[in-house]
Amino acid sequence: MTAKRFEDLRIWQDARVQANAVYDAFGPDSCASRDFGFKDQIQRCAVSVMNNIAEGFERRSDADFARFLDIAKGSSGEVRSMLYLAEDRRYLQLEQAEAMRASSERLSAAIQSLAKHLRS
Repeated sequence: MTAKRFEDLRIWQDARVQANAVYDAFGPDSCASRDFGFKDQIQRCAVSVMNNIAEGFERRSDADFARFLDIAKGSSGEVRSMLYLAEDRRYLQLEQAEAMRASSERLSAAIQSLAKHLRS
């Protein structure tokens, strides 16, 4: 089955879940609620993953889509990096940070796989 809309893509669906998990983890009741710079940055990079997947898909060119997937993959790495900082700053418990990083890493691998497919 070929996706007709970006919403049909599993990677976009997973990126949406990740973005919501980030918003939930760093909401108004979190330890990070007063660290506006941190909170803003991790939310922005999580949203960037899903938005770059969507934007690339809408370009309707494999080359453009692959390029936007590279950007999304970079943002996914930024999410993971910020999750280490969240753990270090004790904004997240170790288990939650590890689970979120593992999910982000799986998403990153799936994004890479699709980009590779588009380039072949």
